[in-house]
Amino acid sequence: MANFAYTILYVKDVAASIEFYENAFGFKKKFISPDNDYGELITGSTTLSFAASDFVQSHIPGGFTESSLTAKPFGIEIGFTVDNVEEVFQNALSAGAILVSEPKTKPWGQTVSYVRDPNGFLVEICTLME
Repeated sequence: MANFAYTILYVKDVAASIEFYENAFGFKKKFISPDNDYGELITGSTTLSFAASDFVQSHIPGGFTESSLTAKPFGIEIGFTVDNVEEVFQNALSAGAILVSEPKTKPWGQTVSYVRDPNGFLVEICTLME
């Protein structure tokens, strides 16, 4: 059986991306490489990592589609569960996130909101599913 170890977001600026997630969501930096082309946050059992898109281009034959705020978000999201969605949502906006959907309580009882990070990635801020 496999173990889900990490998600890596390909970004223009690793240090700025780590700083955003620290300020927006309270995560702590675990590591940034000396040349700033890779970094990790302490996020729990699954690591959220960032790699410089220029660096990664040389490792992915044929390249990849870069995330951008000028295009629709990819059909994937990063999800963070929190106790107070409204508070974390507002904090993320203050840190530079872009509003997608304000907090709403769903019929199944979960409170959910969406923002995009400065790189254009979609981030869900929600309560745990009961």
